[in-house]
Amino acid sequence: MTSRRPTLLAGTLLALLLLAGSVAATRSPAPKTPPAGPESPLQLVSFDSCADALAELRAATAAEVGPWGLVGGAPQQRAGSASAYAASKTAESTPAGEHSQTNAYEPGVDEPDLVKTDGKRIVTISQGVLRVVDPATNRFTGRLDLNDGSEQRHWGRQDLLLFGEHAMVLTQAMVVLPALRPGHEDSATASPGSSPPAATQLHLVDLSGPPRVLSTYEIHGRTLDARQTGSTARVVVQSHPELTFPELPASTDEAARKAAYQAAVTAAGIEAWLPAYEWTAGAEHGSGRVGCDRLSRPQTGTGSTVLTVLSFDLTADRLTDGDPVGVAAGADTVYSTGDSLYLAGQRQLAASSTPGRWPDQVGTSVTDIYQFDTTTGRPRYVAAGTVPGQLINQYALSQWQGHLRVATTTTGPLATPDQDTTTDQNAITSQDERSSESGVHVLRRQGGVLTRTGAVTGLGPGERIYSVRYLGDTAYVVTFRRTDPLYALDLSDHAAPRITGELKITGYSAYLHPVADGRLLGIGQEADLDGRTQGVQVSLFDVRDPAQPLQLDRWHRPDAWSAAEHDPHAFRYDPSTGLLAVPVNAGLRLLRVAGDTLTDQGEVTHPAGGHITRSLLVGDTLWTVSDAGLRASDPTTGQSVAWLPNS
Repeated sequence: MTSRRPTLLAGTLLALLLLAGSVAATRSPAPKTPPAGPESPLQLVSFDSCADALAELRAATAAEVGPWGLVGGAPQQRAGSASAYAASKTAESTPAGEHSQTNAYEPGVDEPDLVKTDGKRIVTISQGVLRVVDPATNRFTGRLDLNDGSEQRHWGRQDLLLFGEHAMVLTQAMVVLPALRPGHEDSATASPGSSPPAATQLHLVDLSGPPRVLSTYEIHGRTLDARQTGSTARVVVQSHPELTFPELPASTDEAARKAAYQAAVTAAGIEAWLPAYEWTAGAEHGSGRVGCDRLSRPQTGTGSTVLTVLSFDLTADRLTDGDPVGVAAGADTVYSTGDSLYLAGQRQLAASSTPGRWPDQVGTSVTDIYQFDTTTGRPRYVAAGTVPGQLINQYALSQWQGHLRVATTTTGPLATPDQDTTTDQNAITSQDERSSESGVHVLRRQGGVLTRTGAVTGLGPGERIYSVRYLGDTAYVVTFRRTDPLYALDLSDHAAPRITGELKITGYSAYLHPVADGRLLGIGQEADLDGRTQGVQVSLFDVRDPAQPLQLDRWHRPDAWSAAEHDPHAFRYDPSTGLLAVPVNAGLRLLRVAGDTLTDQGEVTHPAGGHITRSLLVGDTLWTVSDAGLRASDPTTGQSVAWLPNS
């Protein structure tokens, strides 16, 4: 563990070393003219009828069926998006005497997390149990076990939203098939190419007294993400077709298998694609299915999956049907400004031999973006657009002055690796081995189309984006393969965004966070000159001069990692005191940001087995959360004030 402030000499030596390794990497690439867009603008259209919807969904799914079932099966949930769960302006901590909030992306838009506080109570969810803590007395005041005890369910990640006296618990559940349960190995097996059916379950909990469930809601599909503005929660659910494929003899050839499975798709009814839901509120019960009249599709073609956007009022005493809106398309990123909700997903394009169109090679990916108006009531589709490349997470998107800025990495065909290319799996990914570069595209809604007004590309040739931060009309983009260029971009001219400067250092920042006086914090990994990671690194940057960003100081722990690298909710910064709290391995490292320096102030730990995942401030007390319990500590020293074990 070290803490240092770089000197001019050290910076010069580093620059010379980097220069020796790659002359091209020492200067910013010239911005390129953005390629022409696709022939037809992307937009959503309604189905003519349920029969039309069924025919389109069958055709889209049949095209994805191979001799061993659905190609790739249902995708697994991402860590930290999507969700993982993984920014322009961030909700920051407030001065002593008040309380911190979830480190969310946009001001006024909350995100689900493992712990929430309103200052008078702390609410956590861990292993299916909701707990309420009184921070004034440092004791538990409520406990609610939400596990249903069913052997046929495996409960995945759980998160919370909080408003007034109500909390909403979002649970990801997987239905465990008999063959997947211990002692049932001889039972029926799952359908070929399929994954166990997923379900999203919501609990509306009253916190005005002992915690109690007011209402429940369950829908087929996995939670992609959720956002809360005021008392309104929007939950985005992704559903894959629920199909039953026939069991075939092992001797069946591949052509016959594929034909049999496609026949099963052709025979399936509309209920295989439209997610079913049910809700309870006391003795009342309701059920239904997302209707064909609530479903739309991209004009470019129907997808086999369905995205459903649900809306709930957290002040109500029941959840009812969620007023669903569905889209037959894929997405992996949710971004919300409060007034608008964006769904974005990667799509592979087929070959195009027409010069001047992007892309012109099989397998090149684009990102489709759908914008919904969420000012009132049910989300209303307003526009869509497409940009080349793929997003890293929601931080790649930013709405500003009527424009949407989108940072993507585009990837070409596999290139022949250099002889000296490192094989360190932490440094090089399959995408890095391709001909790749990154850029920021600026879109503006014109009618129902998100049209590109400008773009700056050519960032990090041969690299990919690791983090993005938008601050008004400025953006900071980190790309990495062997070294870390921190690019500063001027986006004030929507038609002509440009690179203003870059900083070349070893390692990378996977999350960027603004601090006072034109400074920026970066959380990531240090690396050697070949791109091999060397352990967690916290960097303090000076970005007051956009032409010359500087690294002022850093804190490094060799062979360590931080959850904040991939999950911004694990990051805690208090601007009133300069406190920076970052999980490192199982503990929480306390640093102090003051002027141009980072100072190590100690560590908070939990008993064995307790990996700290979150921290929050209530008044002048730092609270840390793990599956083992909660600890109250002095934020200036890390000294323990109280320990509350989960039981």
